[in-house]
Parts: sequence; C-alpha cells; structure tokens
Amino acid sequence: MRDVAIIGSGVTKFGELWEKSLADLVAEAGISAIMDAGIDGTDIDAMYIGGMSAGRFVGQEHLGALAAEVSGLSELHIPSTRVEAACASGGLALHSGYLAVASGMYDTVIVGGAEKMTDVAGKEATNILASAADREWEAFFGATFPGLYALLARYHMHKYGTTPEQLASVAVKNHHNGSMNPKAQYRREITIEDVLNSTMVADPLHLLDCSPITDGAASAVITSVEKAKEYTDEIIKIKASAQASDSISLAGRSRFDALPATIEAAKRAYKQAGIEPSDIDFAEVHDCFTIAEIMAIEDLGFFKKGEGGKAAEEGLTALDGEIPINTSGGLKSKGHPVGATGIAQIHELLLQLRGKADKRQIEKAEIGLAHNVGGSGGTAVIHILEAI
Repeated sequence: MRDVAIIGSGVTKFGELWEKSLADLVAEAGISAIMDAGIDGTDIDAMYIGGMSAGRFVGQEHLGALAAEVSGLSELHIPSTRVEAACASGGLALHSGYLAVASGMYDTVIVGGAEKMTDVAGKEATNILASAADREWEAFFGATFPGLYALLARYHMHKYGTTPEQLASVAVKNHHNGSMNPKAQYRREITIEDVLNSTMVADPLHLLDCSPITDGAASAVITSVEKAKEYTDEIIKIKASAQASDSISLAGRSRFDALPATIEAAKRAYKQAGIEPSDIDFAEVHDCFTIAEIMAIEDLGFFKKGEGGKAAEEGLTALDGEIPINTSGGLKSKGHPVGATGIAQIHELLLQLRGKADKRQIEKAEIGLAHNVGGSGGTAVIHILEAI
C-alpha cells in the first residue's frame, strides 16, 4: 500500500443558501479544491462524492455524474462514484478515495460531499434524516435523531452524573470557535444560559444543543505522497483511514454510554498510524448533538469514560486547552450539511496543519483527527492527518 497525501481542499459557505443549487455547491467546492491543489482536470483519475439523500431533499439522484459535469470533467469520462453512509457519507467518500490511491488503482482522486437540505420544510427534513435510523423499529414509531440522542444523553447523565450545564458548555465552546470561521453557518457567541433557556427539543437536549439544517459542500484532492511532492513542499499525509459499522438501531447496541463503532474505528486508526490518543494535537469530532461530542472525546481515548462532560466544562477542549476539539465550530456552529460534513472536517484539519486557520489557529498542530458518524452510530469513519 502506498502512502497517501491531501494536496488541496475547498469548502463553500455553510447555511441556508437559497440562491444556490446543489449543483452550484458541488461545483464551487470542487473547483476550489482543484485550484488549491494546483492541478488540472486532466490530472484527476477518479471522483468520489458523498451524499445522504439528495433524491429526497432536492429530487436529484446520480450525484457521481452530476459532480463530474458541474466540475467540468464529464468530457474526460473519468469514473465518478456516489458514496452513501448517512451523515458519514463524506468521510466514507474520503475512505474510498484513500483505498483507491493507496492500492495503486489511481494516482490522483478528488473526493467530496454535498447536501442541500433547506429546500424542504423542517418537518420533512426531520423525516428524511430519520431514514438514517432504523425506519421499521425506530422512525416508524416516531423516534427522531434528537430523541435518539436524548436517550443516550439521559443514560450518560444517569450513569456518570453528566449535567445539562456540561452539555451546554460544548455548544458555547463551539459557537466561540465558529464565530471566527468565515464559512460557518452561525458566527455568534452564546452563553450557558442561552442554551439552557432555549426551547426543549427532546429532554435533556435544548435547541442550542442540536446541530442545524444546512446547505453546503466540501472537496479535497488526494494523491500518493511521492506524487504530492510534484505539486507542493507542504505534505499533509493521511496516516490512517478507518471505518467501522454497528447496528443501525440503538436497540441492537452492546452499550449506550458510547458508540462502539467509534471505539473500534479509533482502535484501527491508531494501530494503522502507529500512535496513541495522546499523540493527537487536535480533533474535529461529530457533534451533531452536544452529548455526541462528549461521548466522542471519551470513545476516541482523549478522556476516560464518564469524564467528557467535566473536560468540556473545565475548558480542556477549548482552543487553548489540553486537546482542542472542533476548532472549526463543529457541526453545532459551522453547520451540518450531512453529506459534506466529513470532508469539511478534513478541510479544517488541512487549514490547521498548514497554519492557515487565522484567529482560531492552535499553537501545536502537527497531527489531527477527524471523526465522522452516520446516524446514531451505525457507521464511524476516522482519519488521522500529519504534516510531514
């Protein structure tokens, strides 16, 4: 297997982008990544694009061909493939591209993710997103993702004493980071009181504990490390790319204080990279709800199980903390266009490792981790990047 590097990335503004179509977003992110990489379309051997449910959000399927066309690459007839794993579609697109380059099948690949979610009403968006859960045994009986993660939160609170204030501290920290991200959907600071006084969605999760409905797209260009040296002296190596799966429903899980797929994917990623959790300098984790970030930083080995809430409350995950988490603002503030999230996380890692994250740049950024989850934990994809 060959070593693989990321040589460019691009991301659109995230938010309610009424004036742009899904095709517009895909084109903008893809072209930005190609320009950032300094390559030509003829250098690209294949494309992988993550998307959860464009057929229901905007009535558009066949995203592979769409991405090739709007990026101006259709006449080259390169293979372009859609990848779907619910909210982990973007991360899985990168994993697919990584395997293709590492194996030697292709030399240079563009990976991306996109979702246009605001063209439907909120109730319909909730129903579409519920298709990432078990439709027959969860969604059919009215379980939504806020409800499912509320169950996980209640269990965590019961077992470890996690408090609503600790949940809220995750949102406050991520909004602080997002306020400095020009691509973020919500660029404003909030307080603990703001979170606790916001509308209760599914006890104990308030509105400000939940990530928003978002439009957006992101892309990245990957190639072998040796070929990357032809384009740049700034090599960002993919040290690990790992995926794990679990039961799509909570009822099928072995435990409820963690996401077992995250734990297993992390084990595989750390083994592949030859490092320990303590070697990670910063991470972008899947904070679709505040409890999700707390469980993630435990499952990834950054803090002991049950201590994630305390770590967030004490500022250990802040920009100047022990291990900065979600420097981009995370899904909570940056936004969560489900098909694009996994690649947007990689874009943030790239900015930090290049030293180009502006006001949210952390001092020590040599090894970063991206953690992308599908549904309530049926899929987990982890990438570890290093500046070499």
